[in-house]
Amino acid sequence: MGKSEALLWSIAFPGFGQLIDRQYIKGVLLVILEIVINVQAHFNDIIVLSFNGHIHAAIEAVNIQWLMFYPCVYFFSMWDAYRNAKGEKDDGAFLPFVFSAYFVTLGLIFSSEIRLFGILFGPVFLPMVFLIPGLIFGLIIKFFMNKKRQPAPDSSKE
Repeated sequence: MGKSEALLWSIAFPGFGQLIDRQYIKGVLLVILEIVINVQAHFNDIIVLSFNGHIHAAIEAVNIQWLMFYPCVYFFSMWDAYRNAKGEKDDGAFLPFVFSAYFVTLGLIFSSEIRLFGILFGPVFLPMVFLIPGLIFGLIIKFFMNKKRQPAPDSSKE
């Protein structure tokens, strides 16, 4: 299984990338965690409410204490499937995943308070908005870490 395939299956459902890669115990554990967190947080309910424009109802329905576990499980599952898939080693690949989890969690924390352009995005859409700077920040740090690791040109050969 290639890195893209592993990543896409994990985006579809945490644990699927691991199951396809025959990491059955880890995959089943991640699937169970996803289901438990999803049910306890009322995540499917708030997704439906949010997509139907009922942001205040979504804020009332969410169990934020449970939903705050979701970004870490979700992004860990993606990173782990990506890391263990066949393909070239990618130093610092964890950084975009880690910072995405951090920023999405911040988006959840402030989802009932922050308005962008006067719009309350709520517990589904604000974390999605916060994903963008998390990815960018992680990719920038990865770029500079990898750049720092590159050996300096050898001037003694001139």
